[in-house]
Amino acid sequence: MIQSLLIGQLVWNLPLLFGLIGIAAFYGLLVLRFTDGSLLSKQPLFFLLSLGLLYITIGSPLTKISHLSFSLHMIQMSIFYFVIPPLFLLGIPNALFQFRPKIRFIHPSINKMSTARNSLVIFSILLFIYHFPIVLTFILQHPLFHKSYTTLLFCLAVGMWWPIVTPDPAQRLCPDRRKRYAFLSGMLLMPACSLFIFSAFLDGTSNPLLAQLTAHLCGPDGTLMGILPSPFNTKTDQIAAGFFMLGIHKCALLATGRIRDQDKKGQTSTGS
Repeated sequence: MIQSLLIGQLVWNLPLLFGLIGIAAFYGLLVLRFTDGSLLSKQPLFFLLSLGLLYITIGSPLTKISHLSFSLHMIQMSIFYFVIPPLFLLGIPNALFQFRPKIRFIHPSINKMSTARNSLVIFSILLFIYHFPIVLTFILQHPLFHKSYTTLLFCLAVGMWWPIVTPDPAQRLCPDRRKRYAFLSGMLLMPACSLFIFSAFLDGTSNPLLAQLTAHLCGPDGTLMGILPSPFNTKTDQIAAGFFMLGIHKCALLATGRIRDQDKKGQTSTGS
């Protein structure tokens, strides 16, 4: 049955692949030109890993495979919003970041921490709204709107990760403030994750992503979804989806915080 659902839909996005290869090549030239680091050092590897995960997440057959169940979809989204943005920022050397063009219309007194909190709040609200079945169904029926919505969420995700993994040490949160920010982040994301968990206990909800995937098959939606193997589109799947997002978000916070702490210790020992 799963093979029938995925016929003709497991495609690779070649334009995106070539675009990401171009970005990787341009990044390599900038690193060699403006920094003393090697392309085999930790930061370029983080950056290339972020590009690789970005392609796998939105440019590979995984995009359609993730529509089979809520849990696969939430794993995909968690990687897209909670793993790729911090890896991307971790991959930008501070020396390279300092060569960014100055944006003169942004006043220097703007509180970057407030901007990050605003990004976090808006991201959490939009992510919560996105997973209401009626909203998700509408978004999926309008591909341009869907791409715009997910792109906006990704940009907001980069903004909310900024104070934790920014390339500029002066803008980075100290460990105590980072813990408070991480706690706030978890609390604001809780409603989106809880939506799946609570809906499972309230007789569950249909999967609009799977409904879109079965549109090319003949038969009622409920019948087509009901003959999938038990791990797919069940109450357990919805509960797992919520916990997967919470777990990946928490692991990403812990990992990025530890990496930045190690970087700080390395800089301190080098300076001494």
